[in-house]
Amino acid sequence: MPRVRKGAARTQAKKRLVRATRGYQKATTHQRGEMKNAIRVAGIYAYRDRRNRKRDMRALWITRLTAACKARNTRYSVFMNGVKMAGIALNRKMLSELAIHDPKTFDAICETAMKATVVKA
Repeated sequence: MPRVRKGAARTQAKKRLVRATRGYQKATTHQRGEMKNAIRVAGIYAYRDRRNRKRDMRALWITRLTAACKARNTRYSVFMNGVKMAGIALNRKMLSELAIHDPKTFDAICETAMKATVVKA
């Protein structure tokens, strides 16, 4: 029985690895085992960091809201409590966007939230 060598399939597999590791450095772009390892590790980091990006964005929104609240002589925690008590259904992302791009609307929301905390407390 003749010996079968993978030929085209092997070349295509190598090309797939090369394409996936484009931009990497040193052995991770030349040696097949290192390429496979680099792709695996990159996938692990990508999976982890997709979740960390959500965490980082939430921290950014809270920081923006804190600054906006300080400019209006209130605290972030008091403001968020007032927003919940007033029944305002805006999340932190939308509130921070309003604080940046539409300060008048954010002022109105802040006023409503402060009234809600005073009435319920």
